[in-house]
Amino acid sequence: MDYSQYFSAALGRLHDERRYRVFADLERIAGRFPHATWHSPNGPRNVVIWCSNDYLGMGQHPKVVGAMVETATRVGTGAGGTRNIAGTHHPLVQLEAELADLHGKEAALLFTSGYVSNQTGIATLAKLIPDCLILSDALNHNSMIEGVRQSGCERQIWRHNDLAHLEQLLIAAGPNRPKLIACESLYSMDGDVAPLAAICDLAERYNAMTYVDEVHAVGMYGPRGGGIAERDGVMHRIDILEGTLAKAFGCLGGYIAAKGEIIDAVRSYAPGFIFTTALPPPICSAATAAIKHLKSSSWERERHQDRAARVKAVLHAAGLPVMTNDTHIVPLFVGDPEKCKQASDLLLEEHGIYIQPINYPTVAKGTERLRITPSPYHDDGLIDRLAEALLQVWERLGLALHEKPLAAE
Repeated sequence: MDYSQYFSAALGRLHDERRYRVFADLERIAGRFPHATWHSPNGPRNVVIWCSNDYLGMGQHPKVVGAMVETATRVGTGAGGTRNIAGTHHPLVQLEAELADLHGKEAALLFTSGYVSNQTGIATLAKLIPDCLILSDALNHNSMIEGVRQSGCERQIWRHNDLAHLEQLLIAAGPNRPKLIACESLYSMDGDVAPLAAICDLAERYNAMTYVDEVHAVGMYGPRGGGIAERDGVMHRIDILEGTLAKAFGCLGGYIAAKGEIIDAVRSYAPGFIFTTALPPPICSAATAAIKHLKSSSWERERHQDRAARVKAVLHAAGLPVMTNDTHIVPLFVGDPEKCKQASDLLLEEHGIYIQPINYPTVAKGTERLRITPSPYHDDGLIDRLAEALLQVWERLGLALHEKPLAAE
């Protein structure tokens, strides 16, 4: 039997649906972000990255790089195994304490990625609550969906940010059934924000727990970078906050923060925590340095918001179809998977601009887009060149311009 035919057929389906993903070979240059070297088929070329989730450029910050190098030199590179076998190295203990402090919680638990923290965190929490009903926002990330699915609990999907629908489901569940409301604070494809205060009101009224994914908001919002929950003054009302170290903090890893007994229960039962190697000491030290810096420095957040606002204004003035929102995400509507990929290719090959296409299943079919994420280091000249390049690509592909910005769905 030729087993390879199954894999070839699966790849063929992706090509036919224009969903086959191609990764650019990029080499970032510390101290010159957002500039990078693209190792193209025709040799190395300088490009400008416009879609990185290293939102604040902390991956190149001297404090962060210095902490990583110092710890690697002092204690070595790896963690030595799982925490159950190798013990918990001290930089990891320090990082969890820093994260608990960031979110005003009693404790935090570190995972190898934000995906794992959602997947295993939600599944473990829900399994420990008898007859738990999970109420999940319709646009929750795949990692949250997988966590809900793997919990084996009953789940109900509430329409995105629709408080009336959420309340209907809470009422129908009854006052005595355990309920877990799961949502994100900032949805990264449209850039819209959850009404966290109102969700907390409903949770308290109908006796539900709350689990909020802050991965695209930690470091970015709030006086100390605690996220949308900190900005909106509701951090103390949310039971479990989940975040990442791989975006605004420029490192790697995911975590949850909550009351001590919740964290201890997940630590004790979660297979995605128990059976995997801990994050290395240098990564933990680097992340701690990034968090500490952003707790006290607001320059990065303020400059970042200024850059995002200017990108939106310049692209809108050019007639480009910016999907409006009040956050740092700048989605540019295309609406066709093939043209979205072509636009991305033209920007890279002819203009030295790297923006990945966002196609199904990341977004719904017919809503394909380019997702632009400015950083504090994208200056006015780079923004103007981006607008000029986009206009040329739009004309080349016959894509529509709009006099008014589009509202994110």
